[in-house]
Amino acid sequence: MRKRSCRARAVVAVVAATVLGAAGCDVIGGDSPGPGGPQSKAKPSPAPLWDRSPDSVAAVGDSITRGFDACTILSDCPEVSWATGSSAEVNSLAVRLLGRTGAAERSWNYAVTGSRMADLPAQVGRAAVRRPQLVTVMVGANDACRSSTADMTPVADFRADFEESLHTLRAELPKTQVYVSSVPNLKRLWSQGRANPLGKQVWKLGICPSMLGDADALDTAATTRRDTVQDRVEAYNEVLKEVCAKDRRCRFDGDAVFEYRFGTGQLSHWDWFHPSTDGQARLAEIAYRTVTAREP
Repeated sequence: MRKRSCRARAVVAVVAATVLGAAGCDVIGGDSPGPGGPQSKAKPSPAPLWDRSPDSVAAVGDSITRGFDACTILSDCPEVSWATGSSAEVNSLAVRLLGRTGAAERSWNYAVTGSRMADLPAQVGRAAVRRPQLVTVMVGANDACRSSTADMTPVADFRADFEESLHTLRAELPKTQVYVSSVPNLKRLWSQGRANPLGKQVWKLGICPSMLGDADALDTAATTRRDTVQDRVEAYNEVLKEVCAKDRRCRFDGDAVFEYRFGTGQLSHWDWFHPSTDGQARLAEIAYRTVTAREP
């Protein structure tokens, strides 16, 4: 009886195993393969949202991106632009990303000297026609550089115009990437340039009067005025950071340009305010570092 009972249990076990196997079931649960069973194929990783080697670049912004006063007095010099310039001394972002030939064929500069944030949506619209894979943005200095602190662009308006610019871009190019530079530290530029008599004479022509007016004045009123401008620049940078963070294909430089310690060698020797050729090269380095970083 015992042998017959053992044989019966063995037959039942074999039949049960056969039925379960035919039904595709397993004792581990779910879709997991049993020991020694076939392994499920790994799903391919999704393409990263940020492409560290975009194939075309369009620049928007103000006089800094136009290379103003870097070559000759009171004039643009786009060939030394940090974003799209061809100068070997600068080694622009476009050249670093695309090579010299690629930059000449697939980079475009739509920045305009004197532009403020309110001008950015129209510039972005023109740039979008080229369908670039990367758009660079550097704007905001002229919003703070007004005839008086009362004339500076309100922070709410600055935010609204920047949001409109990104919406304009996304309507045409939902996958284009955006690099956003922080607004430079205008007070640091004042402290560096005020030691040069020629620079101060050029400042009197109307370069950033809210910060640079009465450059040698250190009284309470002058100090308060400059601090007010500085506070506004910091508020602008916070807006750039916050708005950019809401767009998965936007990278802010983390205040790298604002924090960069421009010395006299990085300032134009025509106005001691705008970046020189060397200063443009430093901006290109910061941009390239941000664009090609594995993480923002």
